[in-house]
Amino acid sequence: MNQKWAPFLVLIAAVLWGTTGTTQAMAPEHAHPIAIGATRLAVGGLFLLVLLLATRHFKLRSLPVKMTIFASLCMALYQPLFFSAVSITGVAVGTVVAIGSAPVFSGLTEWAFLKVRPTKTWWFSTALSITGCFMLFAHQTSTFVDPIGILMSLGAGLSFALYTLCSRQLVHTSSPLSVVAIVFTLSALWLSPLLFMYDLSWILSYRGIGVSLQLGIVTTGIAYFLFAKGLTRISPSTAVTLSLAEPLTATLFGVFLLGERLSGLSWTGIFMLIVGIGLLMLPKEVLAGRKIVRIEQ
Repeated sequence: MNQKWAPFLVLIAAVLWGTTGTTQAMAPEHAHPIAIGATRLAVGGLFLLVLLLATRHFKLRSLPVKMTIFASLCMALYQPLFFSAVSITGVAVGTVVAIGSAPVFSGLTEWAFLKVRPTKTWWFSTALSITGCFMLFAHQTSTFVDPIGILMSLGAGLSFALYTLCSRQLVHTSSPLSVVAIVFTLSALWLSPLLFMYDLSWILSYRGIGVSLQLGIVTTGIAYFLFAKGLTRISPSTAVTLSLAEPLTATLFGVFLLGERLSGLSWTGIFMLIVGIGLLMLPKEVLAGRKIVRIEQ
């Protein structure tokens, strides 16, 4: 794959993730968010596994066992941590802390484990994007900040950063499809007990089936495959910052599809997000991803 297309694949993945909120809003009212998250991983993992078997690219031996398990645990932890944080401290605060902390954690872990120091352009782009993200959610009312909710949000951000770091190494030894299929199948297994803790009758309704397929196939299977494909050519820190297009997409969907109105501050945040993400799309920044080295196993 040509390196110049890698950031666009990650960007498309983030756009698909941005449709998650709108899709979840269409789910039956009694569908619990954590149950939706577990169902999403189960459907996505099954879809990817079937696709992998159909293409006959199943090569389990090429995947490092410890790193594969760790990546699956990180993705499995992300779901309940994020949804619990949102329920405890509010959508705005929980989302901003989780999504905003992920790029910072990604840059620091990449520096610590891969010995690759993020560029000045990345720091500027990330700071601009995170600030834009905070301004974007400033229009939402959230008057209660819970310390436990904040810790869970930070845990979700760290989980996503570590998942990205591991995936970047895994796609060097196996195909992106193999990586996401095995990782998400394992993640679904780790979260499978949650499926027995909540009412799942909503899945059998037409809306439930539609929401489950959309979240599992599109926003999980296809999106994370594109994300892994992009990781073959760009650094984890760049990929995670580009993923900030997710809240941007979600907000624009709310404006143009759900009729939501934004303040001038939020529109300024959108502009800052676009500029910050745009900086990472420049060829010079893309080439910086070649400095990545492998973690010694």
